[in-house]
Amino acid sequence: MTPEEKIAELGLTLPEVVAPLAAYVPAVRTGDLVYTSGQVPLVDGKMAQTGKVGAEVGLDDARELARICALNALAALKAEIGDLAKVVRIVKVVAFVASDPAFTQQPQVANGASELLAEVLGEAGKHARSAVGVAALPLDAPVEVELIAEVA
Repeated sequence: MTPEEKIAELGLTLPEVVAPLAAYVPAVRTGDLVYTSGQVPLVDGKMAQTGKVGAEVGLDDARELARICALNALAALKAEIGDLAKVVRIVKVVAFVASDPAFTQQPQVANGASELLAEVLGEAGKHARSAVGVAALPLDAPVEVELIAEVA
């Protein structure tokens, strides 16, 4: 089953690439690596939810928002390489979580992205990862996810 078929089986649709919010491109390839820019949880051009995780945004919602971010990152990756079947491995994921100062469950938020990548890409979706709490993200996004992929 192709990654795109797996996305459909999960009841998801690979979105259009999110237009850059500033002076950058959604993804850059150098050799066998593709770096995506940070992806926020935009759905149909609108932020799915805003606010700080641990205050206005609960853990379960934040995990789902990280999943949306990962789906947007896969869209940027596919636009760069043409076919997600070319992904050899997701090498690294970084999840930024706009957090209430008392919130310390950033890794559990990032699991939303990590689990989606493993569901879609199988073993090739398993990766190294950082989950970082930050004071604020663009557009008051609760979560932002970027990834590095090795491609054929």
